[in-house]
Amino acid sequence: QVQLVESGGGSVQPGGSLRLSCSASGDTSSTTCIGWFRQAPGKEREGVAGIVIRFGTRYYADSLQGRFTISRDSANNTMYLQMDNLIPEDTATYYCALAASAPGTCGILTPDGWRQYNYWGQGTQVTVS
Repeated sequence: QVQLVESGGGSVQPGGSLRLSCSASGDTSSTTCIGWFRQAPGKEREGVAGIVIRFGTRYYADSLQGRFTISRDSANNTMYLQMDNLIPEDTATYYCALAASAPGTCGILTPDGWRQYNYWGQGTQVTVS
């Protein structure tokens, strides 16, 4: 069983930065994609960023315009989301997730791509105001 624990959320003013962390435990050997998703109240869950483990390819939601960076520390089974120049529209609960199979863009650029992911963190709140 895989467990994901997130940290790093909080409240920040527009233009500020936050760094989210996600620590994984258990058997993650079958993971093909790691990703960050977010969900704002009353909205669908959407992809933010993802990495194809085998090739290191990164995908980002078009709406981010280069403000976020996903990374991973494979030695420590930890993934990160660096968020810069935050805007109020970034306010949401952010989730990290692992997928055994998420063909294409790691489920980041497709609607409902989050459904391809098998394991999820508990979510961490990010508020920009």
